[in-house]
Amino acid sequence: MDDMKDKSIHFTAERLTEEIKKMSSYKNFYSEIQKMVSSTCVKQSNFKETLLEAIRQAGMETELRNTVFHWIRSHNNYDCVNGYPLKEPLAYLRKAQLQWEKRVHKSLNSMCSELGVALARLRLASDKDELIEKWTELSTYDIDLSQYRPVYAPKDFLEVLMWIRSPNYHTMDTGGNWDFTHIPLKVKSLNELRMLYQEISRGEPLLGVNPYMGSTTSNFPTLEVERTVLGEKVIESNHAPVAQEFLKKGCPRGLRGHMWAQVLGASLKPTHHDYFNELKYYVLQYDLLVDKLIIKDVQLTASNDDQYFVYEDVLYQVMLCFSRDTEVLSIFHHSASNPFHAVLKNKQPTIENTVVFPPSGIIPFHGFTMYATPFLYLYDDPVAVYHTFRAFYMRYLFRLHEVSSHQQGILCLCLLFEKLLQRHESQLWFHFKHIKIQPARVVFKWLMRGFSGYLPPEQLLYLWDLVLAYDSLEVLPLLAVAILSFRKDNLLQVETLANVEAVLADLSSLKVMPLLQLALLRD
Repeated sequence: MDDMKDKSIHFTAERLTEEIKKMSSYKNFYSEIQKMVSSTCVKQSNFKETLLEAIRQAGMETELRNTVFHWIRSHNNYDCVNGYPLKEPLAYLRKAQLQWEKRVHKSLNSMCSELGVALARLRLASDKDELIEKWTELSTYDIDLSQYRPVYAPKDFLEVLMWIRSPNYHTMDTGGNWDFTHIPLKVKSLNELRMLYQEISRGEPLLGVNPYMGSTTSNFPTLEVERTVLGEKVIESNHAPVAQEFLKKGCPRGLRGHMWAQVLGASLKPTHHDYFNELKYYVLQYDLLVDKLIIKDVQLTASNDDQYFVYEDVLYQVMLCFSRDTEVLSIFHHSASNPFHAVLKNKQPTIENTVVFPPSGIIPFHGFTMYATPFLYLYDDPVAVYHTFRAFYMRYLFRLHEVSSHQQGILCLCLLFEKLLQRHESQLWFHFKHIKIQPARVVFKWLMRGFSGYLPPEQLLYLWDLVLAYDSLEVLPLLAVAILSFRKDNLLQVETLANVEAVLADLSSLKVMPLLQLALLRD
């Protein structure tokens, strides 16, 4: 057994070494090591010890530890066979995802045909000049989008999910697509969630519960001051696992940007500005169909939101650059989905003439741009917004719009929501059954957008603190159940979907942390 363990560690170490060599930061790291070896602080007579000490003193040991931490986290995010990523293992879900992709691609192609536009073309010189001139105020960019429509909306995706059936699971219920119990996937119980979110379930002092909560020690006037002092030390240490642990009790707003970037490995470097400018160049050079879809989506969502409309210009920059980012394609190595491929104009349909569209592989849907809006509250620099958002999307958010059996996928989150509601709010569950309204239909838009655009920004940031802290999206369905429980008395008095949605339309008065504590502390 020890021999097998040693081989496994050796195999992992070899693979980690090879992948670090492929990282963009490796060349600079290796160059710094070479300079260090030739410096006076490294002694030939005691080479190993003095080199390791020099690496520690320069902060490079912490950088290397963070690199390993991010690599392990990213590789724990999907199933593997012999150390290599495995796409969706269940055949019926693979089939459902492929059918969904065909439907989305057909919708995209139909839009091109109806409007007489190409998926991509070189941008006209006049259009390019206008875009350069208005880059920092893209909300004034004049373009007619009246004929464009979202490729799909969350409700379209929900309909597809509700009709998925496992061939190995038969139910006596002939009521049609009522819930997700016909998909036999394992999800956590409330007790298992308590074990995961221990700091919350134990009722420990948390930021976001009471702004005037006293400090846990006599050295600070409030908990927020205590957390701020501690948080500054965490940031100074620059150690990603410590930053992740710190987030479990909430983060002071002034430190959140640094903390998130540390946990996600997205701390700003000079190369990030160069990369963002390169993406900007491609935005100016090429006119893509998804540009119109992105601009239309911002107009339909963030532009009409009192909390986000002031950040509209930066949001355009971030999302247009995101559509050109080929780094995002790496998620398809372990994602259940596949990027859309298009044949170059006037070329034969061969592999050589086929390209991924858009370059990021992600086709935006209605509400997609809201994934980036919380990051606008964290940074003044669009480059910092971009790289932290991209890291968060590639770690978590892509799972919210694909058909997958992954525990962090939207199917499992819906199933977790239903099981928690049925088990712990049975009166509400049977009320929904009586009035013939699927519970998932009520909360699906919250789950698919990670509550972005539904919760006030400050509360949403506390929620996403927990996503990062516990490396899990399972807090989303837990909060959804807590909200329904909180509005239970009103929900039991209404009997139509419109009235149910009216009861749940305004979440602006809700506080995330107290609701989650109540949900986890319940009997």
